[in-house]
Amino acid sequence: MLRRYDGCVLHFVHILKELPMSTIEKISSGPLSAAIDSHGAQLMSLALDGTEYLWQRDPKWWPRCAPILFPIVGVLRNGFATSEQGDIHLSRHGLARNMEHSVAKKDSSSVTFHVESTDETKKSFPYDWVLEMTYAADGKKLSQTYTVKNPGKVTLPFTLGGHPAFNVPVAGTDESFEDYELRFAAPWDIETAAIDAEGLEDFSQMSSLGTSDTLPLTHDLFERYLTLTLHEVPENRVQLFGKKSGHGVELSFDGFPYLGVWSAENDAPFVAVEPWVGVAAAKDETDEFEKKRGMLFLEPGEELSRTFTIRPF
Repeated sequence: MLRRYDGCVLHFVHILKELPMSTIEKISSGPLSAAIDSHGAQLMSLALDGTEYLWQRDPKWWPRCAPILFPIVGVLRNGFATSEQGDIHLSRHGLARNMEHSVAKKDSSSVTFHVESTDETKKSFPYDWVLEMTYAADGKKLSQTYTVKNPGKVTLPFTLGGHPAFNVPVAGTDESFEDYELRFAAPWDIETAAIDAEGLEDFSQMSSLGTSDTLPLTHDLFERYLTLTLHEVPENRVQLFGKKSGHGVELSFDGFPYLGVWSAENDAPFVAVEPWVGVAAAKDETDEFEKKRGMLFLEPGEELSRTFTIRPF
């Protein structure tokens, strides 16, 4: 029995040695620095003058910090959809966040990661695709650019989004979670679609959160609504703002018509502010992938890019 156990351990170690190892790529510009993991091309750190603004993955609440969402945002109904190329089976937020990305190019202030479809990914998403993620620091803000290419012979349907989460309160400030609010560029009718425990949106049940240029944040807000799904935010811009310290982050997200806002249960000390092109499957939709809200389409040989920026202050 001991020899058999030892052999299993040695075999497991051999397998681990064959798995691609992720790397942490660091970039900076002036007082701004960032670190990105090649596994999932996930932003791991965003610091200004040495202060960390990005959530640091405490598994007590949530073991990620800023996954990229592709080729879906949120969930499919029962993890399933039909498409012109066959059945799609995808778990929450799709494929790219769980794949190893190679570094395509890098300098001191920017890095571009590359990942593409494989025979294995086609079993769950039957399309050819290339995704390049570029992170660039310019001293004041970090830009995050998604470039999607279609190397295949058929139209590529997909959507994409970001999921960065931020420390609330910012480290070193004498604040509580309830001292934070969302600040918008102008007053507007703030509404969110209902979302159920499975992650399905219901746009027939919209809840009003008031007409204002601010939305106070409380843990009770996220207990009640689970995730806020905001549409057509004024000027595609929002601040997560600490009212006592004046610190927070500003996101600008032209080309992303939806904004998700989420925090984990049990009074998690973070808020995720998520620019989305599309949304999770909705109860008024069929399971036809091409007919989901926010779907993008690329013809063979085409590419497109979407960029949002994060400015800590």
